[in-house]
Amino acid sequence: MENKKVLVAFFSRAGENFFPGGTRNIEKGNTHVAAEMLAELTNADLFQIQSVDGYSDVYKECVVKAKTEFDNNERPQLKEDMDISSYDVIFLGYPNWCGTMPMPVWTFLENHDFTGKVLCPFCTNEGSGLANSIADIEKLAPAADRKDGLSIKGSLVQDAKPEIVAWLETLR
Repeated sequence: MENKKVLVAFFSRAGENFFPGGTRNIEKGNTHVAAEMLAELTNADLFQIQSVDGYSDVYKECVVKAKTEFDNNERPQLKEDMDISSYDVIFLGYPNWCGTMPMPVWTFLENHDFTGKVLCPFCTNEGSGLANSIADIEKLAPAADRKDGLSIKGSLVQDAKPEIVAWLETLR
């Protein structure tokens, strides 16, 4: 990543989240925590992908909305967007929702040209891994030089720095 301009773009949600054995409230979303670690390790800029309408802090309400958006193939409007043209490497972070990425991430991917960009996906989840997200990224950003993704267990994200460092080594 030396001499490269790096961005960590991520979608994350705080509030009531699923963890093994039930739900609990978190102040910062799991993907946000991982994104901050990545930004620190790679000296990257951070950009949080957010939809205009947002998502409920109540887990079950969020799941219903996420599933409806997915089932209807919606592209939620983003609260803000950014120009990625000056970045060489883009880390794309998201939780696994509906076996793929949240729909605002689809919007972000479709809004940009990834020609000449290295795209490194990372996903927080509780055991479902990257699921269909890699195939979906390939459809949405076919011009990207996509690298192998990293799956991070959300409930263990606070201790994921060694796992992230090891992944970064594979990307060099």
